[in-house]
Amino acid sequence: MSSHGLSASEIARKVRAREFSVTEIVIDSLERIGSLDGTLNAMITIERDRALERAAKLDSALASGEGPGPMTGVPVIVKDNMCTRGIPTTCASRILSDWKPPYNAAVVEDLEKAGAVILGKSNMDEFAMGSSTEHSAYGPCRNPWDTTRVPGGSSGGSAAAVAAGYVPIALGSDTGGSIRQPASLCGIYGLKPTYGLISRYGLIAFASSLDQIGPFARTVEDLALSLNVLARPDRKDSTCSSSERPDYLDFLKVGSLSGKKVGIVREFRDYDLHEDISRGVEKVLRILQNAGAVIEEVSLPVTMTSGLGAYYIIAPAEASSNLARYDGVRYGLSEEAEDLLSLYLKTRKAGFGTEVKRRILTGTYVLSSGYYDAYYLTAQKVRQIITREFTEAFSRVHTLIMPTSPSPAFRIGELVDDPIHMYMMDVFTLPVNLAGLPGLSVNGGYTSEGLPVGVQMVGPRWGEGEILSMAGVLERELGPARIAPGGLADEN
Repeated sequence: MSSHGLSASEIARKVRAREFSVTEIVIDSLERIGSLDGTLNAMITIERDRALERAAKLDSALASGEGPGPMTGVPVIVKDNMCTRGIPTTCASRILSDWKPPYNAAVVEDLEKAGAVILGKSNMDEFAMGSSTEHSAYGPCRNPWDTTRVPGGSSGGSAAAVAAGYVPIALGSDTGGSIRQPASLCGIYGLKPTYGLISRYGLIAFASSLDQIGPFARTVEDLALSLNVLARPDRKDSTCSSSERPDYLDFLKVGSLSGKKVGIVREFRDYDLHEDISRGVEKVLRILQNAGAVIEEVSLPVTMTSGLGAYYIIAPAEASSNLARYDGVRYGLSEEAEDLLSLYLKTRKAGFGTEVKRRILTGTYVLSSGYYDAYYLTAQKVRQIITREFTEAFSRVHTLIMPTSPSPAFRIGELVDDPIHMYMMDVFTLPVNLAGLPGLSVNGGYTSEGLPVGVQMVGPRWGEGEILSMAGVLERELGPARIAPGGLADEN
């Protein structure tokens, strides 16, 4: 019997009950990756031998009576911008193509302590800069619902891996929508936690004040399980909160939303939305209302008109600073050159792709003398206004609802030469990062072409439990996310 359609929670229960060995689970996942990834290209590195060795050790520990962790036997894939000791960590960039970190990211350590088995590293937009996973030195990833289309980005490989049934849980990072937008396009759950909930130690930085690690899954229970493992204080990350975390599984016991207020963001209707996106939002609102929630219209005028501009000043500015370390001297790619300046120029020219260069140049410009006040400082003031607008909204409602993305998955190559249109794919997600709030994309149905439609739920700071409980109510009505059909995935 195949295990690839099981959730992480089901796998952990069945391994504890000795219905499956960890080795059987891991072999099932590796075989599925082997059969599908030649088409999907969701993986950059597959660690077959390490995974099987790890599985054998876990089976031996279980046989000797050692207590299993909460994720024992669960196969997991992590985005290739999270450090893995002795395993290539490339950020999908030529400049780090041969780099093997000497340490693990905090989330990798947490997964392994919980008993998970990491199978490999997923494809992504280079240095997490993109919304389609086309900006990868390893080629574009494909959407398992329609392989002519993108899976979203920048965590597209992780999203595609979960949607195709490689694994029940994968990790992504979200700077402006890079978990929620691919979750939307691939028809699964994707959670960006509150900034500071999960340690960023070992996450290769794009924009340090915006980046946050979070899980992809096909069930809400698996999201809660992931947070229980990953959401912990970490002294190695000065931005990680030291506050005690709740048991996130407890929030799934909510049966009614009576007394809860849900805000629908008025301004999203001003955008040119695909009609099925609008229908998906309305369907989610109906389900929440039928469960007892009160729907109330909320306005975020500055957030929805100026968030995009502020983000694309702040994020490239931070990126230009963070990526200065890739100089060909300390690690990674190093081109031969006659002098130090030539080494820098030749290495960065050969190592960085077009989108990364575009953002470095933009960031350097807005931080330069004479432009800092006009651009970067102004964007930071807008960020403060956005944060205040969200705070005011959450004084009236418990959760906000809006689309995750203005359109379903687009075709590979369709927007690759149109960066402004590509940036608009994150117009509803990036304000959430600017305010440091939690956001969750849930599947709200499918288009007439069978493409998934995502709906975004946004909570107040540290409000993961609030949005998980509402997502649990939705899931009881809609069912868990489906593994992609169409010959790529056998749902039996």
